[in-house]
Amino acid sequence: MVSPSSRRMIGNVRSFVGNSLGGLRGWSNLASWAVAGTLAYFLWVKPARELKAEQERAALAAASDPNRYIEKRKPVPDPQDTGLIYGKRTETKKPQN
Repeated sequence: MVSPSSRRMIGNVRSFVGNSLGGLRGWSNLASWAVAGTLAYFLWVKPARELKAEQERAALAAASDPNRYIEKRKPVPDPQDTGLIYGKRTETKKPQN
């Protein structure tokens, strides 16, 4: 036997789920979710997957190129605000007070 309070709780849960799905019931609800899911797939999911696959193919093609340029020396950290520099540092002019 189901007590009246648990029936009320089950009814509240069903009402909440129904309202969160847009308040539609039956085949119209199923059809609207199918249309929304299909649109979401073709507008967001499929292009994202294709872009990821294309980037992976490009990365593999770049990695397999034997003539690609590889940087063999590490950049010297620049204590100034200009970022990284390569090679010999040039002396900076000190501001005159």
